[in-house]
Amino acid sequence: MTASPHSSGLHHLELWTADLAVSEPAWDWLLTTLGWRREQVEGWGLGRIWRHRDDSYLVLEQSADVLGSRAERRSPGMNHLALRVADRAVLEEIRATAPGRGWRELFADRYPHAGGEDHVAWYGEDPHGIEVELVAAG
Repeated sequence: MTASPHSSGLHHLELWTADLAVSEPAWDWLLTTLGWRREQVEGWGLGRIWRHRDDSYLVLEQSADVLGSRAERRSPGMNHLALRVADRAVLEEIRATAPGRGWRELFADRYPHAGGEDHVAWYGEDPHGIEVELVAAG
């Protein structure tokens, strides 16, 4: 198969938060643990960027246009963000550490197969209700 001259894949994802000071520590810990690199943007006090090695990036931004204080994954729009992790050991490390880093585990009674018997993943929710699924390779 010949590669397309137009690259496809994620360019960036922008998540809005009601309170950057509350959300940022949780996201910084998670993304840097997963190998994303934090980038500083001078003069932009209400947003943060983390870049993946494939050059895609995630933006976390506090905006005056945010409605409400929590994300609601059951409403129209994004339900959750799913990211790949290297293996089950990474999931175990994150699961053990996440509660002290601002994350609330979801579906704990079904870990690690909440997504199905052949699916190994950890599900968490940030301080403002944004759900993340971490899927182990394999």
